[in-house]
Order: sequence, then C-alpha cells, then structure tokens
Amino acid sequence: MRVWKSIAEWRTHRETIAAKSIGFVATMGALHRGHAALVERCRAENEIAVVSIFVNPSQFNDPNDLARYPNTLESDLTLLQKLGVDDVFVPTAAEMYPQGYRMKVQPDERYRIMEGLHRPGFLEGVATVVLKLLEIVRPEKAYFGEKDYQQLMLIRDLVAEFFLPCKIVACPTVRAESGLAESSRNALLSPAAREKAPVIHRTLCTAESIEQARASLEAEGFRVDYVEEHAGRRFAAVFLDGVRLIDNVALCC
Repeated sequence: MRVWKSIAEWRTHRETIAAKSIGFVATMGALHRGHAALVERCRAENEIAVVSIFVNPSQFNDPNDLARYPNTLESDLTLLQKLGVDDVFVPTAAEMYPQGYRMKVQPDERYRIMEGLHRPGFLEGVATVVLKLLEIVRPEKAYFGEKDYQQLMLIRDLVAEFFLPCKIVACPTVRAESGLAESSRNALLSPAAREKAPVIHRTLCTAESIEQARASLEAEGFRVDYVEEHAGRRFAAVFLDGVRLIDNVALCC
C-alpha cells in the first residue's frame, strides 16, 4: 500500500495506472465498519482501490467541532492495508487549499434544508472538497454511504453538473446490532450515551409522524436539531452528550 501526501506525486503515479479501473472512497479518517464496507465494495469492483483521509476544515462551521474530530491516522492506515487498499491519499489543508479557501461550490436553494440550513457552509465545504478530490484521483467509481444521505444526493448532482466521468455508488448504512448507525462521532460518546444513541434509529422507524418523533427524542433527553421527511425518507439530527449525530431511514422501514 502506497501513501501519498503530495498532489503532484500522486498525479505522476496516477499516470502509471491510467489503464486500470480505479475506485475511490473519500474519508475524514477515524475509520469504522461503515468505511470498511465502502472500501470492501470498492476493492471488489475495481482493479485499483484508492482511499483519501482528509479532515476538511471548510465543512466545519464550528471550530470546536473540528478540534474534537478524532485523529486515528496510524490505526486507519493499518485497517486500510488489511482491507487491501492500493493507494491512500493523505493531504494537508495547505496542499488542498494552497491559496486558502478562495473558491467554493455553492449548492442552490434546494439544498437549504436539513444540514444545508442547520450547518451554514457545511454543504459548500463538502461539495468543494469532493470536487477537488474527484479531479485529483480521477476514479471511474466513487463510493459513498447512505447515512449521509443529503451529502450523497449533493455529490450525485455535483458530478452531473460538472460532467465528471465518475459513477457515484450508494452503499447502505452500516449499523450495530442495536441499530445505531456507524459514525466516527460515536467514538466521542460516553458509555451511557452510546447505550442511549440507538433510540434515534428506533424512533425514526416507529414514530407515526415527524412531530411524534421529535417529541419522543426530546423526552429521551436528546436536543433535536431537526426531524424532517424528504424524498421518501425520514431524517434526524440530534445532540447527545454534546455530540451531534445524524441518521435517516426509508419511510417503509
């Protein structure tokens, strides 16, 4: 497994594998079973599997949230090697934003809901960095999880809008037996909060309405950012133990 920190060096290497099919998984590290599932599918469907690890500062509207984000690079690289990844791209912020955050991708009004409304600048940061990463890696396929469903839809639209020759592959949310969606932020939860967190998924699946879901979550002690329904799915963002967690389910769940 090769680890690349320089865009220029990666691009030189990229020319040597141009004839092979390349799959890509973009991550911010703190890897878990959900990431592993994306990588495994990428590995199975492509000759070359590439993973990026980059904690993108432009998508954090809260500096404290950025500072708290888990940094587990050594164990992440060990996991990726076990999964058979060929190349890992680990750039710095200075490498990805050499002139600072001068240019950004601005999603239109349709995205000013859920994360786009409650986390100002978040979707801009996601769209901008994913555009950069897809241009740098130039994969045939890129794999994204359904847990971040609004982000998945944004990236599909991004690829279509900019005519990028990349297929976006959606992968199901990976959950613990309790129903809790795998997330890097779960590592920030106390043991007691980790026990309570599966209530989010159960509530989304069983509540008769979004109003009932909100009331049930608040009664359980969650601070609710939103509960909404769009595109045949029910979405929620809540705070538990000061940690912001999101989830979504199909309405037929």
